[in-house]
Amino acid sequence: MRHSTLAFAPARVETERRADGSILVRSVDRLRAHVPTVGHWLLRWAAERPERTFLAERAGDGWRRITYATTLDAVRRIAEGLLARGLTKDSPIAILSDNSVDHALLTLGGMYAGIPVAPVSPAYSLMSRDHAKLKGIFAALTPGLVFAENPGRFAPALAAVGAEATPLPALMERASSDRADGAFAATGPDTVAKILFTSGSTGTPKGVINTQRMLCSNQESWAQLWPFVDATPPVLCDWLPWNHTFGGNACFNMVLRAGGTLYIDGGKPAPGAIDATVRNLREIAPTFHFNVPRGYDLLLPFLERDEDLRRNFFSRLGGIFYAGAALPQNLWERLEALALSEKNGDLALLSAWGSTETAPMATSVHFHAERSGLIGNPGPGTELKLVPAAGKMEVRVRGAGVTPGYYGRDDLTREAFDEEGFYRIGDAMRFADPADPGRGLVFDGRVAEDFKLTSGTWVSTGNVRVALIAACDPLVQDAVIAGHDRAEIGALVFVNPAYRDAPDLRERLHQGLRAIRAANAGSSTAPARLAILDEPPSIDAGEITDKGYINQRAVLERRAGAVEALFAGGDGVILA
Repeated sequence: MRHSTLAFAPARVETERRADGSILVRSVDRLRAHVPTVGHWLLRWAAERPERTFLAERAGDGWRRITYATTLDAVRRIAEGLLARGLTKDSPIAILSDNSVDHALLTLGGMYAGIPVAPVSPAYSLMSRDHAKLKGIFAALTPGLVFAENPGRFAPALAAVGAEATPLPALMERASSDRADGAFAATGPDTVAKILFTSGSTGTPKGVINTQRMLCSNQESWAQLWPFVDATPPVLCDWLPWNHTFGGNACFNMVLRAGGTLYIDGGKPAPGAIDATVRNLREIAPTFHFNVPRGYDLLLPFLERDEDLRRNFFSRLGGIFYAGAALPQNLWERLEALALSEKNGDLALLSAWGSTETAPMATSVHFHAERSGLIGNPGPGTELKLVPAAGKMEVRVRGAGVTPGYYGRDDLTREAFDEEGFYRIGDAMRFADPADPGRGLVFDGRVAEDFKLTSGTWVSTGNVRVALIAACDPLVQDAVIAGHDRAEIGALVFVNPAYRDAPDLRERLHQGLRAIRAANAGSSTAPARLAILDEPPSIDAGEITDKGYINQRAVLERRAGAVEALFAGGDGVILA
């Protein structure tokens, strides 16, 4: 594919190899000076581009739009209202709602007043039956105020935690005053901006402290790698939830920092819900598109068969970005084919890597990648340490964008960092080209998810999962890889609902299984058997997040019986 015309920073890193086998990797470029708080971006654009639309959301057949000037006025009023109620840095705001204009205003209002904001996954309120995770979060937070845009919809969850929702208009009754502006003036880089909760896959979600320094340095680092963000203020039509760092920090803050426009997409990467996204993309032509692999999996069929949608989507699109999970190569190739047909290849396919604890970007692709899997180089201000572990290189992170720790959990904070202050993220990486580290790093799986066969050979579950999904495209929605202390690999698969009743489903899965076995001769690189899971993954059991990410360990533990049946064989098992 012809490379895009987007401008990138040179891909240059410096490495330091230590006697113990570890390798330090950092950007040659140093982090530039940046604003001390997110609120400074809002002040800038309210002064320089007051009438530009900052946020928009669906309102019937049209859009409710709010300008930068209107946003700042509302934020100052909300900050005044919060302070009048006695909220402080020790009484966080819990937000239970989906993305919305009001959600954004309250978030910015809380940060303006120096009060931490904790957006909580709506799934813990609306999809959970026991509200256990929500109760654990409220016990950790002890919030000073709770917001739910639709209190009736959230009534069972509010009752479960003994809370009442405060409507936003009640916080905007007072005019802003010197008190609100004084509170903002007292905020700085070390002020806690947000408390973002992890998925809680192994128990109660952990509250990750996000400081203003983390958020601001992260965006400055990204802008250094991607100069085009400043050259063309981004226009996004984005669904990614703000209770996650990807949507709430990467996407939202990139728009705000550059003075762009964010159209809040009420769709989701799920059958039926994707229709709302398609409707929005018929009207809004983004300059950049962020999504998770599952989102592209569902969006691609619409783009491939609908010429008008495809033309509008690509009309001013400069780049397509994926993160959060590995993008199967078959999806990469389909995106590439569309880019060739619509833009003659003038489109960048990009990715990055990080976590809630890194705000989120620790590495980013800022060059023209030729295939899926690359996660780029560390951004300015971030340093990686690759440490030999179980035949791989475990990666750890240190820098301005890394969390100082977990809210109210000093014990977890101590465990999360090594003796040099590097955050132990639990992932593995390798250089795409060991002879030229500047060509980027490749994600090499989760260290905790990998396992050994009885032969002593390590299995990289992430690589096997992606290869299996691609080989069975489009039948498999997701897969869980099993085989710890066994002679061969097996897979439990969640079938794409559109193909669940296909009469030739088992035969096509068999063909996919044979194809991956033919391409990967070793016992540790391809499944020898698979079985279909009938029950969808459970959010209460931590098997899946609200963005659709499967937790391998949780599924294997909860479905131990299915794992035993997979390796025992029988009518339900498909053998290669």
